[in-house]
Amino acid sequence: MNKKTILITNDDGIGADGIVRLARAATKFGKVYVIAPDSQRSAMSHKITLREHIDVKETDFPVEGVKAYVSTGTPADCVRFGMLNIIPEKTDVVFSGINYGYNSGSDIQYSATVGAALEAACAGVHAIAFSEGITECHEVTDKYLEELMQEYIEKKLSHNQIWNINFPNCKLSEFKGILEDRVMALNSFYNDRYSEEHLEDGTIRLRVDGQYHENALPGTDFRAIVDGYISIGIVNNYK
Repeated sequence: MNKKTILITNDDGIGADGIVRLARAATKFGKVYVIAPDSQRSAMSHKITLREHIDVKETDFPVEGVKAYVSTGTPADCVRFGMLNIIPEKTDVVFSGINYGYNSGSDIQYSATVGAALEAACAGVHAIAFSEGITECHEVTDKYLEELMQEYIEKKLSHNQIWNINFPNCKLSEFKGILEDRVMALNSFYNDRYSEEHLEDGTIRLRVDGQYHENALPGTDFRAIVDGYISIGIVNNYK
């Protein structure tokens, strides 16, 4: 395999553990640039900045050989200006993640991890979104990350498609295997709900307060990960 020029971003911020682990693994496959937001940008989907400026600055990063930049923009911004203004050569592949929390089912439409990968796909660049359960146990992810990276960095996609890989929230001893060709579950893993607080001035203050559940049909991405499998599927952007 030829060495790649790899752009990595995330939506948890440049200081997140997941992006460090992803970048460390990616160095085996080419030259790595990390361009990521300065703080949390979850649920921003494919948002880009149009009417405000974006600041970007080179920064230290705890993986040798990785050139890193921190930005005030969104994850999709980081991919967009990263390929146009920062990386001097052609970008071969974009990795987004490793997200702290699954990106499966209907929640994909809100995901800035997926949105950043789709920004690359719009530009005709191969892209993979990586996510894992909200856990401090990374045994499955760290065991299989490089293996899947090596396979899917070369695995063909049609224009405006990305690979979406989710690692289960379980120990290696509980891991069941890898399921490919997973389709998107039609529901979220949270039931939609807002809590209400009524303020003295008549304002109603709302907060998302969804109740977690594991209802998902066989063959779907979310069913795979709650059953202890790695889920791999394709996400389509607009056609």
